[in-house]
Amino acid sequence: MRLNSKQIVLYTGGSFLIEPIDASEILTGITWDSRNVRPGDLYVALRGERVDGHEFVEGALRAGARGALVTVAPSKGACVLARELGVPIIEVSDTMHAIEDLAREWRHHITAKVVAVTGSVGKTTTKNLVRDVCAAKYRTVATEGNQNNELGVPNTVLAANPDTDVVVVEMGMRGLGQIKQLCDIARPDWGLISNVGECHMELLGTKENIMRAKRELLDALPDGSGIAFLNAEDACTDQMAADARLRERHVRMALFGGKAAAGEGACKQGVDDTMRVWARDVRLDAEGRPEFVLCVDGVASVAGKTPVAAATDPRTPALFALAPDTQEARCHLSVRGEHNVTNACSAAAVGLALGIDISSVVEALSESLSEAGRLEMLTARDGFVVINDAYNANPDSMKAALGMLAAMDVRGRRIAVLGDMGELGAVEVACHRGVGEVAARLAMDELICIGGLSQHIADAAIEAGMPEAHVFRAMTLAEAFERIEGNLMKDDVVLVKASHFMRLDRLVEGLVS
Repeated sequence: MRLNSKQIVLYTGGSFLIEPIDASEILTGITWDSRNVRPGDLYVALRGERVDGHEFVEGALRAGARGALVTVAPSKGACVLARELGVPIIEVSDTMHAIEDLAREWRHHITAKVVAVTGSVGKTTTKNLVRDVCAAKYRTVATEGNQNNELGVPNTVLAANPDTDVVVVEMGMRGLGQIKQLCDIARPDWGLISNVGECHMELLGTKENIMRAKRELLDALPDGSGIAFLNAEDACTDQMAADARLRERHVRMALFGGKAAAGEGACKQGVDDTMRVWARDVRLDAEGRPEFVLCVDGVASVAGKTPVAAATDPRTPALFALAPDTQEARCHLSVRGEHNVTNACSAAAVGLALGIDISSVVEALSESLSEAGRLEMLTARDGFVVINDAYNANPDSMKAALGMLAAMDVRGRRIAVLGDMGELGAVEVACHRGVGEVAARLAMDELICIGGLSQHIADAAIEAGMPEAHVFRAMTLAEAFERIEGNLMKDDVVLVKASHFMRLDRLVEGLVS
């Protein structure tokens, strides 16, 4: 962001409580956390359930903020300090909406290619892979962590500068209309939907509604120049592409799939102008990291004339032309789990559409690392390994994590510590039971289930043939920790996974500290 205080007042519909000495001074970013102020920031006072950001205006100015956005006058000390520093305090009716307004207007100032990423499972990992692939050649800004909501998306847009080439925006979703709202702010040029799963059933009721909510990203893509990156293996892809009228709107498609060969499982909406990216010869190494051959049979081109992408400038509209031969390159990921092969293929498709050569794409994919709490492998002093996947969970990601553990080369025992999954509504019992059936089929050596809903995991695992003596039930972290701590041996591998509200990260800390 590079906006002066007059522009901020204009874009937010605000007014000066304290006028600046120099209204042309450029503010270069925003923050709503006074502990993270950078010189040149605009501090935005947000009211939370427990904390009111207006209490920290003075501290933010002392830390280097060059202005503040408020809904009520801050403390007398903050106002005096603002006058001394010659920086503005701007009053608006709603500071959260003001952030959205700033981002919406700033979007007109940047010419970067904006790539939006959403999906039911793995969107943060996918966003990171896309970010790292794009950064192999271009100045890239991406959503930090999983800040994918009505605050995080505008913050990502505002983090871009006029010389930014690519902005990768992760978009979360809690209900119908939210992705549409986020797209109204970010105005994506391209959109990637990693998959449509069963999470958010409590909020949306049916998988059809989840599909409709994700499709809002496709509806927002610009006619004639947009590109939709879609999962060729997802049963919802054909319907979403048809409902979004991609072909009629001349929105191009790039299809990806962890095991989809060229043309297999391809969306019926795509014909000869569809890029396809897939993997063959997939296997996992001893630590669950995938190795495969990345394949592509369509590349970005200028006006469809050559198979070489016009990506000296990623902002140039890209069209597809089929290359005469399939391109291939061997890839070894640092992120774990076979499900991440599909995510890597989706990121590769974005990079290839930007004109990044396939060798640079696979190099970037191999160096991309997962974030803490996402299949993070930690070794304890006693020699056992903890796979920390406690950040979040839904039925698909839970089953994928179990599959990864089953495929790993483990000298000791495979132990799965699983907690409750949230936001599943009326299907929550069936979803937890489905995980239990998978745990039994994959022959986990021990299964520890924490929480009320996870007792259905235990029930289904026993009914599916897992010995009852190998299943332990706990209602609290303390019970589970007591069971696990005295039971682990050298060379055991322990998977810890649940929805974030279960706070199984505390269990991980206890095991490895």
